[in-house]
Amino acid sequence: MSAQSTAAGRTDSLISLPSNPVGYLVILAAVVTGILHLVLAPRAMGFNQMMGILFILNGLGFLGGVVIYLTPYWNQTLYLVAAAYSIATIIALFVFQGFSIDAFYMQGSLNPMAVITKVTEAIVAIGAVYLYTTES
Repeated sequence: MSAQSTAAGRTDSLISLPSNPVGYLVILAAVVTGILHLVLAPRAMGFNQMMGILFILNGLGFLGGVVIYLTPYWNQTLYLVAAAYSIATIIALFVFQGFSIDAFYMQGSLNPMAVITKVTEAIVAIGAVYLYTTES
């Protein structure tokens, strides 16, 4: 990632856009899962207050990660942090719902929100590892 001003090639901008198209895909996936977690937090809070708080923190974590990614403060090591965070949130579903395909079901029906959030989190993890290995 690099943000270069057209004047002198300096990186004095507050926003640093991705130099690789995969970066945009990772941003989109992180924003989708972050917003979905925030939207679903009140419903999760109705079942379990701790779950609701974790949903809020997870949503803010993904959105905060996007904000950091778009700044000059991002560095290559943070790709691994992003991948680990995404993988941890995928594993968390199974910790709370059970280690089987049933984790994606709610009251006997496939839970599309669980599927969407976990797919987008997997995209973030895979994309972050890819960007870690390809960016210098």
